[in-house]
Amino acid sequence: MNTLKEIADRLKRVKSVRIYTHMRPDGDTVGCAVALSHALNALGIVNEVLNETPIPEKYLFLAGAEKIKTQPTFSAQACVFVDTSDYARIGSLQTDYLANAKKTVTFNIDHHVSNTRYAQYNFVRDRASNCENIAELIAELGVPYDKNIANALLTGMVSDSGAFSHADVNGDTFRAAALCADAGADVQRITYETYKKQSRARAQFYVEVLQKLRFEAEEKLAVALVTQEQLKRHGLGTDATEGIVDFGLNVDTVEISVCLLEMKAGQYKVSLRSKGKANVNEIAARYGGGGHVLASGCMLFGDAEEVIDKLSFETRRQLDL
Repeated sequence: MNTLKEIADRLKRVKSVRIYTHMRPDGDTVGCAVALSHALNALGIVNEVLNETPIPEKYLFLAGAEKIKTQPTFSAQACVFVDTSDYARIGSLQTDYLANAKKTVTFNIDHHVSNTRYAQYNFVRDRASNCENIAELIAELGVPYDKNIANALLTGMVSDSGAFSHADVNGDTFRAAALCADAGADVQRITYETYKKQSRARAQFYVEVLQKLRFEAEEKLAVALVTQEQLKRHGLGTDATEGIVDFGLNVDTVEISVCLLEMKAGQYKVSLRSKGKANVNEIAARYGGGGHVLASGCMLFGDAEEVIDKLSFETRRQLDL
């Protein structure tokens, strides 16, 4: 594995960069990309941030997020992947990336234990958020924080750590967040935009889903099911499901919480969270997914009851029930 200093030294030698974020973007991948983009701007390095779909509206308060594109607009000397465990996670953009990969220098900066080390330069360290890694990279680049960088980094830290409530939060997390606060990050607005602000339709949808929360495996597993019919009826996109998976962990008996998002008939995007006794990365890996010990994801196929049965079995195996 490379060091962040090696990556920073190599990045400073290029003149143009594409920054790739993962599909179904969350606050961490957006925060990483926007912060790094501002840092590269400060160094005079031309860059653009890419995602296969438009960024969720909740992150558009970040200066620079409105410039994120769905297709590249220029040829770049380097590609940087942020918060992306495998290049396939950039979705439809991987076609363009693969067509140009041999012509560019590639960098992979991530915090998922399941990362496949797919780039020429790789830095993977398990942290509460990848924005903590990007913060150190920006320091190695020699760019001081301004308010825009600080807001972007703190948004990723807040969103991926569950507002600093997850078990993998440590002193380093708070020290990184403190540097952002010192540089002028708007903590109140970040918390509101990331966790509290929502439309009436989203609030009604959230209540509807949680009313049907299921408990399996001796109430050690909580399952929230979201269908395309529900999203369509409430006029919402899939980003409206963000945060639902975390609710189940608030139930005292639950060790694993799952959100099943129906992508199409017979296909479910599975988000998994653990309180700490279970390694949900192992569960996700059995089905071609991955992530962290405490937070992972995968795709499962079959009807909803078949999928829930599989997850119940895996929960029992993890917890020796």
